[in-house]
Amino acid sequence: MKTILKIAFVALAVLAVAFSGCLGSDSDANDTTNITDVPIEGDNITPSNYTNTNNWMVISQTNDKPVDVFYLYPTAWTREENESVLCPIDDADMRARAKDVYGVQATAFDTVGNMYAPYYRQMDAAFILEQTEENRVKYTNGAPKTDVIAAFDYYIKNYNDGRPFILAGHSQGSMLTKEILFDYMKENPDVYDRMVAAYVIGYGVTEQNLKDHPHLKFAEEADDIGVIISYNTEAPNMTAPNPTAPAGSVAINPISWTRTNTTAPADAGLGSFVEVNGTYQKVTDLADAAVDLKRGTVICSTVNPEDYRPNDLFPLGIYHSMDYSFYYYNLRENAEVRTAVYLNTVSA
Repeated sequence: MKTILKIAFVALAVLAVAFSGCLGSDSDANDTTNITDVPIEGDNITPSNYTNTNNWMVISQTNDKPVDVFYLYPTAWTREENESVLCPIDDADMRARAKDVYGVQATAFDTVGNMYAPYYRQMDAAFILEQTEENRVKYTNGAPKTDVIAAFDYYIKNYNDGRPFILAGHSQGSMLTKEILFDYMKENPDVYDRMVAAYVIGYGVTEQNLKDHPHLKFAEEADDIGVIISYNTEAPNMTAPNPTAPAGSVAINPISWTRTNTTAPADAGLGSFVEVNGTYQKVTDLADAAVDLKRGTVICSTVNPEDYRPNDLFPLGIYHSMDYSFYYYNLRENAEVRTAVYLNTVSA
């Protein structure tokens, strides 16, 4: 297990490298080779085959818990020069890195739910994040969304067996979790009724998103259900744009579970899951949290930005790869709380 977690830290660093293209690096991020054959939103796209169990990273074998968790991993692939900007679903590097990241993110929920996680075709993050928000959606709503909607629909019809469920994602995975919320839940209200909560971490949910999709609700406290939980983590006094927090993003504090700008101190948290001496470990009293109401992000003031900067290309103070890690044990407890409330409500 320690070996896996150590590798996971390397994988998260790779994710940060992938995001660096949108931030003015000298990489090949502006090389748009082979984008003409990449499907976009509105094209007739054949989804990947989710009857094939090889296209699933995790399928629960026991279903011994009353709730499921459907998890979408973040960008786990960096394209080479002259490669397509769309990663094939069977790419070995993507699959290996996705498993590593699963070990430091999705495991936050494994005390509460039966785990399900599909592989999916994903866009190169450097390419996507250099696009306007409109163009990002155009590309991610092509093959990635097609795969994710097909995977979720297959999960609901073949694996879920009517159980309540939690949605969880990070970064590109959260962009696509939003699309499940926007479209699938609107079209399938009976399924939406079984959603305990959606943890859309590491990609902003905006006021406009909520206005455009009035069937959705953003969390207001620790124990409301059927809601969206979302935030992006930053250092104080950031002025650089956060590429994963679009204008108008909203956030909830992952320690106090409030939406005010009151700081929840680090010692009020339940612990972080971070790399220490080469392995991931529980560390207490590391990360505080306060909502920046203007930027729609969560501010962590108690860590040294240089200690959590995976590479020199990622903006100092944007803790994208630590969104789960800083508040790992609070996320775990919160999923347990919301699940208990949901189950008590259903049985009442």
